[in-house]
Amino acid sequence: MSICSVMLPGMPSKTTITIVGAGNLGRALAVSLHGSGYVIDGIVSRPQTQSVQKAGRLAKEIGARVLSGLSDAKSRVIWLCVPDSEIARAASELAPDFKGKGRIVLHSSGALASDELASFRRKGAKVASVHPLMTFVSGSHPSLAGVSFAIEGDPPAVRAAWRIVVDLGGQPYSIRKKDKAAYHAWSTFICPLLTSLLATGESIAELAGIEPNAARRRALPILLQTLANYASFGASGAFSGPIVRGDVDTVKRHLRALRRAADREAYVSLARAALQYLPSRNRNALRQILNSRAK
Repeated sequence: MSICSVMLPGMPSKTTITIVGAGNLGRALAVSLHGSGYVIDGIVSRPQTQSVQKAGRLAKEIGARVLSGLSDAKSRVIWLCVPDSEIARAASELAPDFKGKGRIVLHSSGALASDELASFRRKGAKVASVHPLMTFVSGSHPSLAGVSFAIEGDPPAVRAAWRIVVDLGGQPYSIRKKDKAAYHAWSTFICPLLTSLLATGESIAELAGIEPNAARRRALPILLQTLANYASFGASGAFSGPIVRGDVDTVKRHLRALRRAADREAYVSLARAALQYLPSRNRNALRQILNSRAK
């Protein structure tokens, strides 16, 4: 029997779910779950006016209630969609009025394990962490179809989360608690730090007389092709430019042109990483010039 086909005793084919938090992640998750046939019983909101208003708009969109806590929540599954630093605090505040026996509580931190939900576990609930490898920003509404979800926790909660992710069209897989920090560091490299790299690129484009909006527009074709190459050929096959050719003179010219220390530091760090992980000619000469310019 596959893990996704295992159901908890008494759990309907698509159980009801309560979402805690109506931020970017909570909204995307609630809308996707609703679209996949799940009933969202409630959106739990903090008492601040802005939070209640945001929860109200989301609840109206998906036919849910706005809740101030979990005492009135009828759902079998509770899914916390709050910042990492607030998970344990939210759990301790919500758990006292929570009857946990036979219920599932999830959170979606990439860095933190399911133990952040210990307050719910002590009330008899089974808990798990379920992290979607996707970015959620204001104004964007990403689909969760095809998205990888890293899952760990109590076996009944893992089984329930696995089934939900499959219903969303996602790709669930198991992760060990001890691997979560490294996993989240990886996800930070491929998304927010990639955005930081693009912002640095806009800064460097200004040195060439190209303003940020034009830089973003002109960069998109090469960025999209680079991602297509990465998807088809992997990192080594997608790598191009002066480092793979071993063009020391061009790298020297780049470093002379980078007048701002932060831009030069980013270039040197990424070039060193390229020499470590990617194909390159003239490695020793390139390392020498990068070391001399990094001092």
